[in-house]
Amino acid sequence: FGYVQGYFESKLHDELRLEAKTYGLAVPGLDDLKKKGVVKSYTRIPEVERLAIGCTGVKRTTGQHPGGIIVIPSYMDVYDFTAFQYPADEPDSSWYTTHFAFSAIHDNVLKLDILGHDDPTMLKYLGDMTGVDIMTIPFDDKQVLSLFTSPKALGVTSDQINCPTGTFGIPEFGTSFTIKMLEETKPTRFAELVKIAGLSHGTDVWTGNARDLILDKVVEFKDVIGCRDDILINLINYGMDASLSFKISEFVRKGKASKEPDKWVEFVEKMESANIPDWFIKSCGKIKYMFPKAHATAYVMMGFRVAWFKVYYPIYYYACYFTIRCSDFDVESMVKGYDAVKAKIAEIASKGFDATNKEKNVADVLNVALEMLARGFTFKQINVKESDAAWFKVTEDEKSLIIPFKALDGLGEAVGKKIVEERNNQAYVSIEDFQLRGKVSQTTVEKLRSLGCFDGMPETSQLSLF
Repeated sequence: FGYVQGYFESKLHDELRLEAKTYGLAVPGLDDLKKKGVVKSYTRIPEVERLAIGCTGVKRTTGQHPGGIIVIPSYMDVYDFTAFQYPADEPDSSWYTTHFAFSAIHDNVLKLDILGHDDPTMLKYLGDMTGVDIMTIPFDDKQVLSLFTSPKALGVTSDQINCPTGTFGIPEFGTSFTIKMLEETKPTRFAELVKIAGLSHGTDVWTGNARDLILDKVVEFKDVIGCRDDILINLINYGMDASLSFKISEFVRKGKASKEPDKWVEFVEKMESANIPDWFIKSCGKIKYMFPKAHATAYVMMGFRVAWFKVYYPIYYYACYFTIRCSDFDVESMVKGYDAVKAKIAEIASKGFDATNKEKNVADVLNVALEMLARGFTFKQINVKESDAAWFKVTEDEKSLIIPFKALDGLGEAVGKKIVEERNNQAYVSIEDFQLRGKVSQTTVEKLRSLGCFDGMPETSQLSLF
């Protein structure tokens, strides 16, 4: 409503500008005009409300930027720039997304990238749990490098884990998109991983561009443009003036080739006169956005270190992965073992586009769980006497993970912490005692009972004498 009203008020402002001059208002505003008695019947509230109803439910974008925060000046309202909506049709979300994509409003509002810190958090805990100084991890470890082309270093086959690589759960390289990239590029060096990270974060850089050049055997993977730095360095190496090379690289990496065609034609002529390869020029012309190499390198360094722990300290890697990076679980399948997890993954996959977002999240978690189980490790059921509130605890024999309370649907971390706090004060003597002191709902108690989480604990605290 505020967005539509703002539109009408701006139009009204224009209509009354001449009238306002009569009253000596240098910069006429609606409040001033109302005080002067100029605005009387111009509000048109019923018409504004009618149009606002027509706009309800219409979306311009459903895109989200992880950690991208829009900042509105304190003296203005979000409706001065955009309407907002719930992300992914989730009305319970604590955050909202702008109705317009940032490209439509970036000249008027500030965006801050307040990104998450899952990777540094994982490395901090992995270092603490294993005693390994993460700064000593080498970036040329052959076993770790092999994960990007095969799961052999994990002691499993591709068929066992439904994946041609060993990169499930590895930052930057664990999605279906990047796994497909790894299949097609077959990287064997750290530098190639950096190029893949740059390609996966760019826009119109891989699909329909570098990928086609590789598959059509126009150029090798090592030669395609992967990061914005590649444009500058290659142009200089081809013999172009460094200053001109920089101007072209900046022009291309911002996607201006399609936005300013006349200027691009001018740059193309200069590159052609310098004998720049035709494929290179055409590739530059398709680019909409390019990732910086330093940024890509930092991402790969994080991912490589995490992958190192996956190879050499697997149970601790899985403990940190499920604790820090996952929120949706299928506890029953995970405890039953490999076959149950594989069947559940197939069940969700069979739903195709009908699978819910929660089911897709569960499938991602189960993919890593399947790999862990295939490597000979197991999950132990939630246990009222042993489970942590949020952490997957490593057993003493380092062969299993004890599932925490947070993994159970409907039992949040706050309740889990209360359960553990009360347990530390005094052991629970019955299910009744657990429910009362832990502030646990009857529904949750029933779920725990059905999963066998009470380990023979009596129902009540009363003693019957016969």
